[in-house]
Amino acid sequence: MTGPLDRTAGAMADDDTILIGRVARAHGIKGQVIVNSDTDFPDQRFREGAELLLVRSGEPPTRRRIATVRFHQGRPVVGFAGIESMSDAEQLAGVELRIPVSELGPLPERTFHHHELIGCEVRDTADALIGQVRAIEGPMERGRLVVDSERGEVQIPLADDICVSIDPAARRIVVNPPEGLIELNLRVRPQ
Repeated sequence: MTGPLDRTAGAMADDDTILIGRVARAHGIKGQVIVNSDTDFPDQRFREGAELLLVRSGEPPTRRRIATVRFHQGRPVVGFAGIESMSDAEQLAGVELRIPVSELGPLPERTFHHHELIGCEVRDTADALIGQVRAIEGPMERGRLVVDSERGEVQIPLADDICVSIDPAARRIVVNPPEGLIELNLRVRPQ
């Protein structure tokens, strides 16, 4: 399978960090927060003892250790060391949670971080240019490339039988789409 893709990489900052989630809101009275996860590997990214960078626009990042974590309805509920009250937790609403690229670690074979695919050239098996990857959407089991083409945006499923070659180092993805797939998934730019 071409996935899973680690959505960890959706947005990379100039400082070589990767967005893995955002604090949604405080939860309970003991300083915990609910996180909107931006990774397909929340169990790996949100675990006790892990250190995350907390980033708020216009402020320097702060490093915090995860003291407690549990999952509720698929979302991490995180307690950070030093955040002890609901009042402290409320201050974190909207904060981005990031990790340095150097801490991502390897993924299994044929698995990619989003930032590795964004910017890749997409060509079909006849070497015709389709466009360039602008984003990755969807969960890992239903992920799709969002490709900017000359005619508009094209969405291409990330499936082994369609994405036949992915080479992030060469910045190239070769696809073998079923007949009509490109046209079906084309969102034409307004004139």
